[in-house]
Amino acid sequence: MQIQVLKPTTGSVRDAQMGLCAALAGVISGMGEADFAQKGLAHLNRALPLCWWSVYRLYVDMPPVFHGGASHEVEDGTVESWRSYRAGLYRYDETFTRARELARDGGPVLTYWHASELRAPHRAQIYTRHGLKERVSVVSPDMGQGLLAINLYRHEAQAAFSAADFDCIELLGAPLLSAVQQHLRLVDRGHAQAAGTSRDSLFDALTTREREVCERLLQGWTHEGIAADLQISPTTVKTYRDRAFERLSIRHRNELFALAMRAVDDTTSSDDHKPIGPS
Repeated sequence: MQIQVLKPTTGSVRDAQMGLCAALAGVISGMGEADFAQKGLAHLNRALPLCWWSVYRLYVDMPPVFHGGASHEVEDGTVESWRSYRAGLYRYDETFTRARELARDGGPVLTYWHASELRAPHRAQIYTRHGLKERVSVVSPDMGQGLLAINLYRHEAQAAFSAADFDCIELLGAPLLSAVQQHLRLVDRGHAQAAGTSRDSLFDALTTREREVCERLLQGWTHEGIAADLQISPTTVKTYRDRAFERLSIRHRNELFALAMRAVDDTTSSDDHKPIGPS
């Protein structure tokens, strides 16, 4: 038998713990909502001062996908910065290389970067332009070789991340990652329900396998992720993709997105002319 005397929690530690709990509770309460990013960042600031945060997925064989961002008490340049990043900066971004290697073991990792460590174009177009000083990212494996990154930023006007801040982020990391992942699932589910009918008609000409591949492509999955999910090889995924694209008279993934968006727009347009209420 072992007996351990519990040490009383000091006021400062207790306050920090309460701040973390309140911040996480606030983030969780907004999951699936349109203002999740803005309100989530405001709640995070109850425990950890941040000027921006952003969420995106990174892939090996395709451009990254932006899932939202917000600012707190500074000008919001998250969308503008994302456009610069997506336009080509991501091709030379090495800040997630080591994280990708470590994440292969299955667990989320934290990365820290100071603006001065970044390549000049990346630093100039995003960090210097918007007064950003530092970034801590919670990075997790996501669908095959993809990564999900939750990026937390400090402004030049704010103090540098301290040892206590890193401890806070380490504690926040796993539950924050879970909350963001669940939010994205809820959003994807809502989009799928809204576009379900239009996609059904879009995919009428496809076989079951071709449809399954196309649906996952529209969700941003990599070929490796689709292969793992459907338990087929990446080469077979590409074969089904090519057959589906031929039936749909398209050649590239962006054309598939355009077809899907057009189908949703057509459905929405026809719904605008339907009577409201029982017929």
